[in-house]
Amino acid sequence: MAAKNILHMLTPHKHVSPFDVNQALDAGYDSVTPYEEVTLEEVADLVQDVIFSRPPDHGTASALFFGGDDAVLALDMIEAAKNALVPPFGCNIMADPAGSFTTAAAMVACVERTLKQEKGKSLSDVTIAVFGATGVVGYCSAVIAALEGAKVKIVGYSGVERVQKRADEMTERFGVEVEAVDGSSDEKNTAIVKDVEVIFSAAKAGVQVLSADQLKAASKLLVAADVNAVPPVGLEGIDVMADGEPIEGTDALGIGALAVGPMKSQTEQGLLKRMIEASEPQTLDFRDAFQLARSLVS
Repeated sequence: MAAKNILHMLTPHKHVSPFDVNQALDAGYDSVTPYEEVTLEEVADLVQDVIFSRPPDHGTASALFFGGDDAVLALDMIEAAKNALVPPFGCNIMADPAGSFTTAAAMVACVERTLKQEKGKSLSDVTIAVFGATGVVGYCSAVIAALEGAKVKIVGYSGVERVQKRADEMTERFGVEVEAVDGSSDEKNTAIVKDVEVIFSAAKAGVQVLSADQLKAASKLLVAADVNAVPPVGLEGIDVMADGEPIEGTDALGIGALAVGPMKSQTEQGLLKRMIEASEPQTLDFRDAFQLARSLVS
């Protein structure tokens, strides 16, 4: 009898995400079991319960999924899980905290496609300002873009100190250089966007990050993407359904949250299916999500 595909879904919070549960079952998992309020220190014991309960040749039929809303903690949990494996026993491992890994991957992939098809540019040709970079989606999109060769500026709404810590962390963990910049006033944000070709807006839902006038002042702007669908949107003048639509008063193109959303869902479900179909155990994070999203949008 074929082994059942079992997904163990861990979160440091009170509840796992119903979104992720639905995605996993639709991807083909036979069972999804939640583990809530899990600490980093508890990960190893849980992993070893998973792997030692089945023979080694059933390793790819067992999977762990890390949720929550902290990108760095999720990455640390992945590392703790990998370190707890005892070959030949293994299992699949994936993280997508608050959907951020797949959302960031989808946003960057959509921007990359639009840059290439409509502007003849690659990510390595542009400077990107990331608003909301201390959040999970902004953090991951900044790292993905920097890994692809973009010059990345992460914008601090409360000054530079907090985003500088994030920038240092990105350098230490991923070996990328990003610039922390002060976005604590409208005037400073206007100055920032005048010097970039791309904008990623991943700030808190319902918060307008940039006005239409600020976007019009961004003379170098080629593409701007916003993952906030809750009114008011993060970038005024970009419709939530926009997928490479002109931004009024500019030469730039806009990408809205509901253009990114379907690609995010396809990416998450695709990674979950990859684990089910794998012949060897997989370990998947936002870098794997971006490679999949990039192939889907093209």
